[in-house]
Amino acid sequence: MDPSRISIRPFKLSDVDDYLKWVSDDRVAKNVRWGAITSREEALLHLERAVIPHPWHLSICLDDRSIGYIAVWQGTLDYEKCRAHIGYAIGVEHWGQGIATVALKMAMSRVFKDLPNLVRLEAYTLVDNKKSQRVLEKVGFLKEGLLRKVFHYQGEVRDFLVCSFLSTDKIL
Repeated sequence: MDPSRISIRPFKLSDVDDYLKWVSDDRVAKNVRWGAITSREEALLHLERAVIPHPWHLSICLDDRSIGYIAVWQGTLDYEKCRAHIGYAIGVEHWGQGIATVALKMAMSRVFKDLPNLVRLEAYTLVDNKKSQRVLEKVGFLKEGLLRKVFHYQGEVRDFLVCSFLSTDKIL
């Protein structure tokens, strides 16, 4: 995959059809917090209310078409402002092509500049999501350990692996 075709940018309402293509896929939805979005109206509402207003919820694009997302959520309490959580997903047809790795590297090169108090970036992956764990490793995240029954996730309390990247670490 030619990395020059990959970009990250804010979502637009005009992304709705491309967005719906991958957020409605159960294979993608099984790895994200919100589950599948199944109608254009629901996708528009989600983009309008949850995605576009968030300054660090970005579209992963291939030739400027939305094929996934990358988001960073920073805590609002004083003691949490040194850390944030990162999440990402891409459409199934783009799995295994290195796109998520390139997009994550792009985000990593910006996030510590955009969030100057940020020292630690955390990523949580389902224990069985080995592909996502591999993407994180390729960027430079370190596995820290298993968090048993830590998040209520799509109807059940699940185990997650936690990985971290510090502002002093090097993107691989």
